[in-house]
Amino acid sequence: MQIDYHINDKFDFGLLFPVIILFCFGLAAIFSATFNNALADSNFQKQLIWGFVALIVFFITYSLPTKSFKQLAIPTFLISILLLIAVIIIGKKVSGARSWLAFGALGFQPSEFAKIGTLLMLSRFLSMNNTNINSFRDLLMALGIGFLPVVLILMEPDMGTAIVFLAMIITLIFWKGTSVFALFVVLSPGFVAFSSLFGTYYFLAALFLILVILFLFKENIFFSGSIFALNLASGFFADYVYGALKPHQQQRIQAFIDPMSDPLGSGYNTIQAKAAIGSGGFFGKGFLEGHQTQLQFIPEQWTDFVYSVIGEEFGFIGTIIMLGLFTFLFLRILKLASQSKNEFLSLTSIGILSIFFTHFIINIGMVLGIIPIIGLPLPFVSYGGSSLLVNMIMLGILANIYRTRKNYS
Repeated sequence: MQIDYHINDKFDFGLLFPVIILFCFGLAAIFSATFNNALADSNFQKQLIWGFVALIVFFITYSLPTKSFKQLAIPTFLISILLLIAVIIIGKKVSGARSWLAFGALGFQPSEFAKIGTLLMLSRFLSMNNTNINSFRDLLMALGIGFLPVVLILMEPDMGTAIVFLAMIITLIFWKGTSVFALFVVLSPGFVAFSSLFGTYYFLAALFLILVILFLFKENIFFSGSIFALNLASGFFADYVYGALKPHQQQRIQAFIDPMSDPLGSGYNTIQAKAAIGSGGFFGKGFLEGHQTQLQFIPEQWTDFVYSVIGEEFGFIGTIIMLGLFTFLFLRILKLASQSKNEFLSLTSIGILSIFFTHFIINIGMVLGIIPIIGLPLPFVSYGGSSLLVNMIMLGILANIYRTRKNYS
């Protein structure tokens, strides 16, 4: 029996249905994670209220004329840049980063709003008739639009959100039709630099792989030699960049490479999160029964480490259901991006997918200890009003695009 998620071919429940279940998963995890924490026991009620507000905003976004998103691209982008500048100057400092603007008891992260502004602006530029992404000028302009907010976010500093923006930029450029070799040129130095953090053998192995790929591309030998030299330099430059990082950032990288190097410090959260997930077994310990969760072994586990709460109390079954819901949502968005006849809307859809997917991969990866801890929430699940509101706006844009996916304008 096939389930029909469509209503008159205008509304796709396949977008909203998994998100509602994910949000309920998050509510249960937030309630459990704050159950024995007097300072955070109101977070469940706050998240519930934000959920209702976000749902209203979702339907408002869904009901807007689809063409308005393209019209709003420039003003939204400019407002985003102004807010990012403002937060650097007058923002509230939280966990070492000046990334919040406070208005009385309320606060929000401009970088969250900037995701929408940058996405719409970059999609608008790339969908212009005269844009050729394989020309140096247009590629440079696209990178300029994308990297302006990235630079401002790094000044806060917020490395995690900056990575989300970079993933979005690369995805949009690829979807527009840039060559695979151009993407390789952009991404390979980062791969080599990252590999060098693990030691000389990994660095040399990465360089050998780059050399093989360059040979397979069969580009001009002088150009290929320049690319290889760039990759070689990036590996040596990684040591300099590592030395320029703040101590807590260096500790996080070291904890990623070897969590036991600082088990009571930078490696503590990863060790405890893996212990919580591992102890959950197949069916979990039960709601409000997780030892790691109820004894508050992981600080603020209702935010970035909410996945460990689900793993401990709902077990392997719970985590698989959650992963299945995310996978279903991602495939639905990918299908929408492929079906959209309008290039701007197609680019916007794939950009939103890249944002959701990057958050998903990094959050779960850092909980499992396979990615450094950089502080990104799990979409629709982690506690946080700003994140939930922006995610639901983006989901509303997707639902809106679904209505007009067969239109060319």
